[in-house]
Amino acid sequence: MANAGDILLRVEHLTMRFGGLVAVDDLSFEARQGDITALIGPNGAGKTTVFNCITGFYKPTEGRLGLRHGSPAVWDGLEALTDSGRRSMTHGDGALFLLERMPDFLVTQQARVARTFQNIRLFPGMTVLENLMVAQHNRLMLASGYTLLGVFGVPSYAAAERAAIEQARDWIERIGLTARADDPAGDLPYGAQRRLEIARAMCTDPVLLCLDEPAAGLNPRESAELNELLLTIRNDHGMSILLIEHDMSVVMEISDHVIVLDYGVKIADGKPDAVRNDDKVIAAYLGVADDEVADVEAEVGL
Repeated sequence: MANAGDILLRVEHLTMRFGGLVAVDDLSFEARQGDITALIGPNGAGKTTVFNCITGFYKPTEGRLGLRHGSPAVWDGLEALTDSGRRSMTHGDGALFLLERMPDFLVTQQARVARTFQNIRLFPGMTVLENLMVAQHNRLMLASGYTLLGVFGVPSYAAAERAAIEQARDWIERIGLTARADDPAGDLPYGAQRRLEIARAMCTDPVLLCLDEPAAGLNPRESAELNELLLTIRNDHGMSILLIEHDMSVVMEISDHVIVLDYGVKIADGKPDAVRNDDKVIAAYLGVADDEVADVEAEVGL
């Protein structure tokens, strides 16, 4: 697991306003390398807005969103990067990115943040294999020199294409869809589509994987398969995962770190067990005041 020097993502004083509505209010937290960090809260708490800011879909009203590649020593250059007005900098054997300054396509391409959405966004008419090949489009275009080199079978492009197919087939095997590699993605069961979407995100070689309600609509067996997949990704790849999820069985079973939002404000931040027993968290989910938690728990038998 990560130690104190392994901060991957720093969210500092993030605020997002839509006119007079404050969707996220002065939010700060850290996500560490190799941890599964869950962002939870009641409906309307601002969770997806936070994701949209991190992944470049929204430009925050205020705040700083730092992401590192490589050595933790790159954090030493955070203030210099902020003052420079630039989006990123290299420092020794690493790089540092300010995500709030980057549009969504650069967050994906350069900062290497991958994301899935609440609603599945596969290409249903493409095969399982083709969906994973599409995820590697940028790498293949680079190998082609952004020309027709791929059409003419240039060796460097052919090698890149073979590597892409190998990676795609490896992920197909990991998610248990080898027998359906040539089937249209839209013909897969819902749970298999969820796993394929995560595999597609992993084919972009991210440093941070952002999952927006990956267990939504899954039955208990499919949720268990999802848990196993995410733990494998975390353990085998050292992948940092930022997770929005309403299914508390998923959150509490696999998360290393949980942040709780309520009306855009952070009300808890810590280990799953501590968060689960926090009166403010219980009150937010029950929809009662903090001092009424004990009475409501007694009434419903909690």
